[in-house]
Amino acid sequence: MAAKTPRKTDSDATLQDLAAKRLVIEAVSPEIDGGRFAAKAVAGWLVEVSADIFGDGHEVIAAALVKADGSEMPMLKGVNDRWSAEVTFAEPGPAQLSLVAWRDLWGTWARDTRKKLDAGQDVSVEMEEARQMLAACKAPRGQGLGPALKALQKAAKAGDAETLLGADANALMARLGPRANVTRYDDLPFWVDRERAAFSAWYELFPRSAGPEGQHGTFRDVIGRLDYVRDLGFDVLYFPPIHPIGTTNRKGKNNSLKAEPGDIGSPYAIGSPEGGMDAVHPELGTLEDFDALVAAAAEKGLEIALDIALNASPDHPWIEEHPDWFERRPDGSIKFAENPPKKYEDIVNFRYYLDDGRPNTPFWHAIRDLFLFWAGHGVLSFRVDNPHTKPFPFWEWIIGEVRREYPDAIFLSEAFTRPKVMKRLAKVGFNQSYTYYTWRNNAHELTEYLTELTTEECRHYMRPNFFTNTPDINPVFLQYSGRAGFRTRLLMAASLAGNYGMYSGFELCESAPLPGKEEYLDSEKYQLRHRDWDAEGHIKDDIRLINRIRRENPAMKDFLNLRFFKAHDERVLYYGRFDEAHRNYLLFHVLIDPHNGAEFGFELPLWEFGLPDAASIEVEDAIHGNRFTWHGKDHRLALDPVNRPYAIWKLFPPGGVA
Repeated sequence: MAAKTPRKTDSDATLQDLAAKRLVIEAVSPEIDGGRFAAKAVAGWLVEVSADIFGDGHEVIAAALVKADGSEMPMLKGVNDRWSAEVTFAEPGPAQLSLVAWRDLWGTWARDTRKKLDAGQDVSVEMEEARQMLAACKAPRGQGLGPALKALQKAAKAGDAETLLGADANALMARLGPRANVTRYDDLPFWVDRERAAFSAWYELFPRSAGPEGQHGTFRDVIGRLDYVRDLGFDVLYFPPIHPIGTTNRKGKNNSLKAEPGDIGSPYAIGSPEGGMDAVHPELGTLEDFDALVAAAAEKGLEIALDIALNASPDHPWIEEHPDWFERRPDGSIKFAENPPKKYEDIVNFRYYLDDGRPNTPFWHAIRDLFLFWAGHGVLSFRVDNPHTKPFPFWEWIIGEVRREYPDAIFLSEAFTRPKVMKRLAKVGFNQSYTYYTWRNNAHELTEYLTELTTEECRHYMRPNFFTNTPDINPVFLQYSGRAGFRTRLLMAASLAGNYGMYSGFELCESAPLPGKEEYLDSEKYQLRHRDWDAEGHIKDDIRLINRIRRENPAMKDFLNLRFFKAHDERVLYYGRFDEAHRNYLLFHVLIDPHNGAEFGFELPLWEFGLPDAASIEVEDAIHGNRFTWHGKDHRLALDPVNRPYAIWKLFPPGGVA
C-alpha cells in the first residue's frame, strides 16, 4: 500500500513554524522548572539573565532582553555561545522578560567589509548594500537619532566606508539596523521583592514575657522593648502566635501533659471562646494596642512579623462553627496533631481536602482572609509555622492571593524538612526559608552547604534565613560551646546570609537543655521568662557590631557574592563578601572550635583584584577601626575563643573605593 501523503496545509504549517525559529535560544537562566515558577529578584538589584544563543552559518548574531514595556537591553556574547545581560526591576510584583535574537545584517556587513578593506579588495558592491540598508532605516521620533542617521546615509552615498565602519555608526545601527530571522523566547517569569525580603535581621521575642517580673506582658510592654531591639541593630521584630490559647489538654511547664494552676499554655494551641487566629490574647491587650505597637515600631525603623501557625486548640471557635474544617477519625472524633512519636494533645488538625479529593474551598478562603486581616493591621512579614505539613497548592494559592493586594508581603517558611520539600515551598512563593545552618558546624559542612545555596539553581528561588536558634531548637553545639560558640554562630549567621535571625536569650548565651534533647529547659513556649538583659557574659556588643557592619557595607546585602578561601587550619572558616559595583570588599576569619585557639596561615586573595602575589593592599580592621597595609599574599593570624574568636577585614584595593 502506498504511503499516505500528508495534507499540504499541515506540512506547510509545520514548515512555517520551524522556519520562524531559525536561531537557537536554549538553556535560559534563571528559568525555574521550564517557567512553571518565577525566579526571585529584588527591586533595584541587578539580575543576570543568560542563555545559549547561536545559529547556522557565520553571520553575526545579536540578542537582547525585552521588558514588558518593550524596552531592550543588549546581551553580550561570552564563551561558547553563552550570552548574558543584567537587568533591574523598579517595583515589587510580578515581572516578565523575553529574549530575542536575530541575524545582524549590518553587523555582518561591517565585519566582512572591514576584512575586505584590510585586504585591499574592492568594496563597491558592499557600499551599495550599505546604502540600501540605510535607506530602509527609520529613526524613531523623540529620540534625537534622525541627524545621525542622515549623516550615515550621506556617508554611504559618498562612499565613505571608514565612517560607516566607525564606532558611532555601529552603535547607531545596533539600534536601527535591519534584523533578519528574529527569534523570540517569551514569558520568562520573575517575582520582584522589596529589599527586606533579601536582606533583613530578625529578632524573636514572646510579648507575654515582656512585662515586669512575675507578670504577663502586654503589647504596651513590648513598646517599651523596641529601643532595645533597635539598639541591637535588628529591623524585623517577630512574635510567636499572639492569639487566645485553649485550655483543653493545655500543656504545663517543659511540655508536661498536665498543666498546673497558673500555667499559661503554648501559644501554638490557638483558639478559645475569646477567638481564634484573627483575635489577640486578652492578657496581651486589644487590637488597638497591637496597632499602636505596629505604629511605634515603624517609627523606630522596625517591622513587626507574626507567626501564622495553622493550629487549633480543641477550644477553637471554628470547631463549632465549621466542623467540616477539621480532620476526624472514623468514629467521628476530632483528630489531634502528632508527629510520631511526638504528640500534640493540645492541637487538632485542619482539613485541607475533602474525601472526594476536592479542596476544602471555604477553609482556604478563610486562611487567605486571615493573612489579609493582619496585613490590614500593618503586618507584611509572616513566619509560617511548619508549612511543609500543608499542601503545596494551598500555599501557592494563598501567597498569590495575598500578593494581589500586598505585593510587599514577605513569607518566611519554617520548614526544617527534606531538601526538595524546602525548595518546593520556595518555588511556590515563600520569600525566605529556614535552613540547615543550625546543624552545619564545621568548615567543610558550612562551605559545602553555602556553595549549594549560592551556586546551584536554588539560588534563583530559595533565599535562606540563617536563624541561630528558635524556641523549638536549642542546638547541641550551643549546649556545650560556651560564650565563644554563641559569638561565632552569630557572626557566621549574620555574615554568610543576607537574612538571619535569633530568638531572644541568645544574646545571654542561654543553653540549658532538656536532658538528651535539642530543647530548652524551662522553655518559654510553656511559661513566662524574665531575664536580666545585662547579665554578665552577654554578647550584645557582638550583635551591635555585626549589624552595624551589615548596614554600612553594600557587600553584605546580596549573599550570592560569597566567596570561600583557604585557611591553613580546618578549624577556621575563611570567606569574603565582595561587591564589585560599590568596590566594597570584606574578609572574615571565624574560629569554629569554641574551646581551643588556632594560629594559622592564610592567603590574601590578591588575585581577586588582578594583583600579583607580591602586591600590597590597604586594610582596615573592621572591629577596631585601625588601618594598615598587608604586603604580599601569605600572612598569619591567631584567633582564640575568649578574646578573639573572629576577625573582620575591610580591603581597599588600588583604584579607590566608593
